Amino acid sequence: MTTHRSRLRVRFSELDPYAHVNHTIYLVYFEAGRVEAMLDVGVDLAALQHGGWQLVVVDLAVRYRASAVANEELVVETAMVDLTGASTRWHQRVVRADDGSVLCEADLRIAVTDEHGRPRRVPPDLRARLEALRAEPPGEAAGGPPRP
Repeated sequence: MTTHRSRLRVRFSELDPYAHVNHTIYLVYFEAGRVEAMLDVGVDLAALQHGGWQLVVVDLAVRYRASAVANEELVVETAMVDLTGASTRWHQRVVRADDGSVLCEADLRIAVTDEHGRPRRVPPDLRARLEALRAEPPGEAAGGPPRP
């Protein structure tokens, strides 16, 4: 599959006192991008929770490259890059919609747990749906810099 892309527009309430998107808002953008990507392959987090499963962020590394401002149109690029027994690894970027310049990127690991937070192997049906999101990390196929 190719990298999933979700579009959004910067809202005034997301700005810091310097009129840039507050650094914490990028985490919200990344979450929204992952949720949209998963919904597109039939993974509904509320339904998972109702079934006794959780997807929990356990590791997150974020790199800020440039600032976004009010009303700017952005794209959240999302790729699941690995799926192991009880966790997934993801790479995400927020880019400008008009020129594709990278504003922020993140690498994260998400654990699959039961309703009590205990790690569990990814159930086969969830594994099959998540596999549909496996993609090369954004930027790597285009010759982007290697990530740690």
